[in-house]
Amino acid sequence: MRPVGLRTFFSFAVGITFMLMLSACETVQTTQGGLVGIDRQQRMAVSSQELDQTAARQYAALITGQKQKNTVNQNPAQVARVRTIANRLIAQTPVFRPDAQRWQWEVNVLTSSEVNAWCMPGGKIAVYSGLIEKLQVTDDELAAVIGHEISHALREHARERASEQLVAGSVISIGSALLGVGGLGQQGAEYAYMGLVGLPNSRSHETEADRMGVELTARAAYDPRAAVTLWQKMAQAGGSERPAFLSTHPSSSDRISDLNVYAQRVMPLYLQAKSRR
Repeated sequence: MRPVGLRTFFSFAVGITFMLMLSACETVQTTQGGLVGIDRQQRMAVSSQELDQTAARQYAALITGQKQKNTVNQNPAQVARVRTIANRLIAQTPVFRPDAQRWQWEVNVLTSSEVNAWCMPGGKIAVYSGLIEKLQVTDDELAAVIGHEISHALREHARERASEQLVAGSVISIGSALLGVGGLGQQGAEYAYMGLVGLPNSRSHETEADRMGVELTARAAYDPRAAVTLWQKMAQAGGSERPAFLSTHPSSSDRISDLNVYAQRVMPLYLQAKSRR
């Protein structure tokens, strides 16, 4: 079999990208724009209900397993602090999507040295004690982390990634078989997908969560500028060993610059909310 030429590979990669965009099953607007103006439409091929149910089962299993290790909510002061901050943020979620008030939110603190936090689809939140202790985060900085993760759930980024992977996997497999490019060609197409679609979308997800997160924190009367100091601490944490949080949340000077811009944009919301408390 002849090796796939550069021109053929390029055409195949572009074809994969084009077919992927056309193959998505449903175009949705998961959230309202808010002051930060998040208005990108999303293409979904996976059911929101199905993903939420799966996330709920996974979260329940994880918490059960962690309870057996005595690593769930072991520090009452930390738990009270995290839940107070999370609840204030959750109260502001209707500005982006009113139905979030009906989600079955859960917030737990896991004893772990990892600098990490996440929010599963449907509002299942975990904050690791390592993030609190190693970074010595202020309440504003902790709100920045939780607000960012809540924003991923509001925008259903996990559902969007699952949809992309489902559609891309099918298209790549079918395309490879039809073109007879074999395993090497399929691997090349997969790299093309990641470079042309997968990674840029991941970056767009992070930008959206950053911007929505600063608005949530501002509306909850937490200083949105703390997002900047939080990311600076993240980047410095652990020296050459990247925190687990950063493995899926890349930090950069461009990101810090964008956070500065949007933190300033929502400052009036913060000042108004702070004056009411």
